[in-house]
Amino acid sequence: MKLEKEGREKSSKKLEKREKKKPKHSPKEEQNGEQIQSDEHQQGSALSRGLKCEAGDADVNMDIKVDPDKRVHHDGHEDSSSSENNEKLLKSQTKISKEHQNNETKKEQTADLHLKQESDSEQELSITPQTEMKNREDEENREKEEERDKHQHPEEKRKKQSSEQDKPEKRKKIKKEEEKKEKDDKKNKKRKKIEEEKKEKGDKKSNNKRKKIKEEEEKEKDDKKSKKRKKIDEEDKKEKVKKDKKDEKKKEKGKKDKNDEEGKKEKGKKEDKKEEESDKWKWWEEGKSCDAVKWSSLEHKGPYFAPDYEPLPANICFYYDGQQVKLSPLTEEIATFYAKMLDHEYTTKEVFQKNFFKDWRKEMTKEERKLITTLSKCDFTHIHKYFVEKAEEKKNMTKEEKQVLKDEAARLMEEFGYCLLDGHREKIGNFKLEPPGLFRGRGEHPKMGRLKKRIQPEDVAINCSKDSKIPEPPAGHKWKRVQHDNTVTWLASWLENIQKRPKYIMLNPSSKLKGEKDWQKYETARRLKECVKSIRKRYMQDWKSREMKSRQRGVAIYFIDKLALRAGNEKDDESADTVGCCSLRVEHIRLHKHLDGLDHVVEFDFLGKDSIRYYNKVPVEKQVFKNLKLFIKHKDPEDDLFDRISTVNLNKALTESMSGLTAKVFRTFNASTTLQDQLNKLTSDDGTVEEKILSYNRANRAVAILCNHQRAAPKTFEKSMQLLQEKIQKKKEQIEEARKELKEAKQVDKDTPSDKSSKLVEKKQKAVQRLCDQLKKLQLQETDREENKVIALGTSKLNYLDPRITVAWCKKHQVPIEKIFNKTHREKFAWAIDMTDESFQF
Repeated sequence: MKLEKEGREKSSKKLEKREKKKPKHSPKEEQNGEQIQSDEHQQGSALSRGLKCEAGDADVNMDIKVDPDKRVHHDGHEDSSSSENNEKLLKSQTKISKEHQNNETKKEQTADLHLKQESDSEQELSITPQTEMKNREDEENREKEEERDKHQHPEEKRKKQSSEQDKPEKRKKIKKEEEKKEKDDKKNKKRKKIEEEKKEKGDKKSNNKRKKIKEEEEKEKDDKKSKKRKKIDEEDKKEKVKKDKKDEKKKEKGKKDKNDEEGKKEKGKKEDKKEEESDKWKWWEEGKSCDAVKWSSLEHKGPYFAPDYEPLPANICFYYDGQQVKLSPLTEEIATFYAKMLDHEYTTKEVFQKNFFKDWRKEMTKEERKLITTLSKCDFTHIHKYFVEKAEEKKNMTKEEKQVLKDEAARLMEEFGYCLLDGHREKIGNFKLEPPGLFRGRGEHPKMGRLKKRIQPEDVAINCSKDSKIPEPPAGHKWKRVQHDNTVTWLASWLENIQKRPKYIMLNPSSKLKGEKDWQKYETARRLKECVKSIRKRYMQDWKSREMKSRQRGVAIYFIDKLALRAGNEKDDESADTVGCCSLRVEHIRLHKHLDGLDHVVEFDFLGKDSIRYYNKVPVEKQVFKNLKLFIKHKDPEDDLFDRISTVNLNKALTESMSGLTAKVFRTFNASTTLQDQLNKLTSDDGTVEEKILSYNRANRAVAILCNHQRAAPKTFEKSMQLLQEKIQKKKEQIEEARKELKEAKQVDKDTPSDKSSKLVEKKQKAVQRLCDQLKKLQLQETDREENKVIALGTSKLNYLDPRITVAWCKKHQVPIEKIFNKTHREKFAWAIDMTDESFQF
């Protein structure tokens, strides 16, 4: 070991001496030397590989480079001395290379330090205190390492230098390898791109082929599916046809069953009707009863009283002068009567307001009278709004809720709506007593706004037979009186507080008592036809009488006969200013010797029954005109025209002419004769049912005009007429289209005649005819409505026209009775429908 160390030291000294003797080379020469060394390194022997040299404590694998001058040529045999020399040379060379590498690494470290300093100077703004501390620590560590390097042993420095010299060669290798890898990567990338492009091209081609194949496959699939669907559809159609046939058979069976059921129902209804008709009391077949005795037995449950008042909810208040006021129950109830009418025209009238406030204050408490002194400060709007909402709720009720109300009404009808008259069940007309409220009246009635008080059992008189069960009054009450008078037809009676007139609960118009009365009335009017000529002759003689009373009576009967005026009763100052024939005043007529090409014209203008205005210009007989001049002479406008007669005197004179004759009978006679004459003139046997109905309505209209049965135009009149006109317009358009289709069908039939085309033409002709008939019907409805706009046909039909005229006309001209008479008429005039044939003439 000692010998080896000494040999190594000697070799190292020799190398140092040689290095000192060597001249310094330029960088290029150094590069050439390096190239030579690399070549030699490539051509070197096994001596340049695998040798280990010690550098400090670490063993480093180094590639040894040998100068060509010092290269040993051998044939495989070496001496021991030569091997030792080679080892020394290798060691010296490794040291030199290590030093060189150490210098390069130091240069690189200094360059790295410069770069770090520049980057640190750029990032000074963003450096945090923590990073500054770290940088300081790093600098301190570097300084400590440098100091350690200074104080290190030369051998340790050499070791480090040798290790540092090895680094650049490794880095170069690594760089070369990286460059090779980069080149290889680039080549691989290019190859991959080329391959991918080829693949893409191939894929596109393959995709196109695949798409085509897929499309063909899909088409085939679709064709198969469509074929399957067609088959399925065909099968479904066949099944549907079978089902339709089955359904048709079922429907036919169902229709038959329904028809059978409907037939059964109709039969049942007919049977029920027959039973009802058989159950109905055909009193007219029994003959007329005695005029004095109206019934032998009468039993009923008494009237139905209005329900008690329900107080308003706590949140609905009355306000006076802006302040909330709690009213007593009675005062509050009367306030609700006025609140309900706030949107009505009546509440704007001064008479209505005065009468209401006067009666309202009478029912108030002392405290309320002191507080509420003027109507204008009363606020009823909250109460009005509450009742409007309640009305809307009632409109929007469900079917079940409405059915409950219907059931309750049916229950009340069953309990209170029927009586037993001579052992027969008869319907009562108005079994419900009128609830409390505010009186309205007709026209400008002076008592409008007055309080109609609640009717109590103590106000009601009951009429029934002695052997019947007397109706029980409500709990805690009793009847005013109970009587058994079979000469009157009313069931209950009371005195209303405004007009101070008695009011009655009577039997329904379809009852025996009412029917007999009507039948008797029309028979009396028919009898008048036989003696009317003598009556007319007598009142015409009275026109020239020396007695003023006879002249006035003759003229009055003439007006009743010719104009169908009511007789007119005497009235007090608190009733409406309505007049009849006997109560006419001078101001109600004007005399015109010539007017509109007519001579001796009398112009009438007054308020008749129900405050309906009567305005008419009528030419009269010359003697009547003279008498009217005489009656007016020396009189004021407020004086009576017929100041010498009254309705009592007039009816007495009429009964002297014919028993049972009154002004009303004369009115009924004129109305019925007018209807009969007009129907004979206007009705044609060849007309349709609609045309015949129009002719009947026109005849009825003539009667209504004669009797002054007028009405205000309905609120919905304009709207209904507009809808009807729209229907007419649509029907006209349909007729035009149908005529075009008919024309085309005729042309086709003309060009290519066949059975189908001829049948089609017939079908189109029938369609056009049907549409034309429908249009005609609508147009007739339009004219009928327009003519009846302000005329009430129902009043004369119910009260003045003999129903047997209508029944005979319907039977003669084959018009359904339902087209003329509604249910009420049919029930009331059941006696006329049953007993009249088509040959009847009034």
